[in-house]
Amino acid sequence: MFGFVLQAQSSTDRLLLSADGQTVPSQSNPQRTDPRSGRIYGTVTDSAGNVVAGGHVTLENGGSNIQQTQLTNGTGSFNFTGLQAGSYRVMVTAEGFAASTGISVALASGEYFAVPQIELQIASATTSVRVVYSQHELAEQQVKMEEKQRVLGIVPNFYTSYVWDAEPLTSRQKFRLAWRTSIDPITFLGTGVIAGIQQWQNDFSEYGQGAEGYAKRYGAAYTDGFTGIMLGGAVLPSILHQDPRYFYKGTGTIKSRIFYAISMVVICKGDNGRWQPNYSNVLGTFAAAGISNAYYPSNDRGAALTVENSLLGLATGGIDALLQEFLIKKISRGIPPNPGTQH
Repeated sequence: MFGFVLQAQSSTDRLLLSADGQTVPSQSNPQRTDPRSGRIYGTVTDSAGNVVAGGHVTLENGGSNIQQTQLTNGTGSFNFTGLQAGSYRVMVTAEGFAASTGISVALASGEYFAVPQIELQIASATTSVRVVYSQHELAEQQVKMEEKQRVLGIVPNFYTSYVWDAEPLTSRQKFRLAWRTSIDPITFLGTGVIAGIQQWQNDFSEYGQGAEGYAKRYGAAYTDGFTGIMLGGAVLPSILHQDPRYFYKGTGTIKSRIFYAISMVVICKGDNGRWQPNYSNVLGTFAAAGISNAYYPSNDRGAALTVENSLLGLATGGIDALLQEFLIKKISRGIPPNPGTQH
């Protein structure tokens, strides 16, 4: 609060109202030339006593709500003339300074008011910080969120993005997702279940039974998954600049969402954000099936097995996409609180 005072000279001394509600006696003023009009004038300075030029001085007439505004001149002065009797309020603002609290005065007819020097205080400095993330940093944050996604809180669901316009992944991030999926404890446990079922049904009979047969089946099943995820989820997407993730749609009719989910087997987003043929998934699936000929028993090898396993892999991908679109989100944990859907 500033102790600014408005004072006036009339035929007799009068008491004027200051900003803090106290009254002070008026001071002598220049001789009036028009006894019917009043005048309010003064000077504005800073706390060091330097004049403030270009400050906005507003004079408000409380009776009529009419405002007049002036800029202080080169000497920091202002001068309102031709004023009628009434209640007025003087307010001062200037760039870089805190606004004055205002000065109230009741002006009688023909009175001149000399405002004692108005001292403005330097405005408190304010600092705003705007954090801008790079594309890589945004992608890194999104990958970290995806690494927390688990079906029923257990099964990894790292390759689903619930952010429709997620940032493209770098090659390093693609390999990171593939590696994290490959070494997840649930991946090892799931492979063990598959190997157990194969041994129970005596699939790949040349592997035999017992611990040795189970170990061979386990190794083959894990290698199938490892080569598939690495080729289709990291190597080829890096080379072809494609995004290996499934982008949750979440809107539209059931029919449109079914078509969208199934189409993701052969369509994907490119790193440029455009939809394109999913060469990474298709070629990766066939390549992984072809590599399996190197370690499966001789009587289970051949082109027929490669094609059969490839088609089975693509069909499994379609079923997984349908589950992602209609079920998995509802039973997963770690999903972003406000995931984005299709625009």
